[in-house]
Amino acid sequence: MLSGPRATLVRMAVLALLWGSGFLWIKIALSGGLAPLHLTVIRCALGAAVLLALARAAGQRLPRGRRVWGHLLVAALFCNALPFFLFSLGEQTVDSGVAGVLNATTPLWSLAIGLMLRTERRLGPLRLTGLLLGFAGTLLIFAPWQRTGLASWGALALLAAAVSYAVAFAYMARHLIAREGVPGGPLALSAAQLLCATGLTTLALPAAPAGPGAPTLTAIVAVAVLGTLGTGITFHLNSRLIADEGPTAAATVGYLLPVVSVALGALVLGEEVGPRVLAGMAVVLVGVGLTRRTGRDERRDEMRDERRGEQRDERRGEMRGAKQQDEEGDVQ
Repeated sequence: MLSGPRATLVRMAVLALLWGSGFLWIKIALSGGLAPLHLTVIRCALGAAVLLALARAAGQRLPRGRRVWGHLLVAALFCNALPFFLFSLGEQTVDSGVAGVLNATTPLWSLAIGLMLRTERRLGPLRLTGLLLGFAGTLLIFAPWQRTGLASWGALALLAAAVSYAVAFAYMARHLIAREGVPGGPLALSAAQLLCATGLTTLALPAAPAGPGAPTLTAIVAVAVLGTLGTGITFHLNSRLIADEGPTAAATVGYLLPVVSVALGALVLGEEVGPRVLAGMAVVLVGVGLTRRTGRDERRDEMRDERRGEQRDERRGEMRGAKQQDEEGDVQ
């Protein structure tokens, strides 16, 4: 059985593959006749069923209390129901690989929201550069100045899904994560959240337009994989990765998601990704990487640069002193 750094790499690779393949399964399910809202309901229900089973096996019970369920309802809306639907809606007209790339902008929106809410107090030059680079990369992907750009309602829906995730993370960090008085383990809370998302999306079903016809077997298999593996199991694996290896390892997986989505879209669906989109993805990922740096990281770098500068000044002083002594010796 694997252990140590190798086991961590395997977990990260499996999580990135399952999570990043979600955009592929959405595309296949839509192509097979499932409507976006129907796909969303099934995805949430299957994910909730998986997490309920895992929570029960772990001895975790669903939380109690109206206040907790109220917070879970809001989190389910912005973290599950709305973005899941928007991704399905957007992928009707946008390739799955591009959907994964636009999903990678979530940390940029999280930082922007944190600045607006003043939960992010320090924005050093590196993080500011990262924020500007990230949005510049997004603009490069959209290319609204070109007729072949991605400035369409589908791409805007995908971008809105990333913003919805960012809103959810800010809300969950304040009301659900690491809060005293919030009962239930992580599996039970995730299961309860997906139960809320299932209820919300089910309530919207009467307003959903009917699909073009009965879904194909391929679509049914795709949404089954999306709900069980791409939603339920990934929630569990991500929580385990954070608990065992810390948030840095989990954040690293986020960099792999667009790579996986683009690769699977090209290999399985034959999607073509132009050099502009690839360049935009690279700029976005660099920007996200810079925004991950904290004020402490920047201060550490500043102190390191100061020490290096002092060491250079000392060496220069020693060299000048030695040279001066040599000159005085020559004079004598």
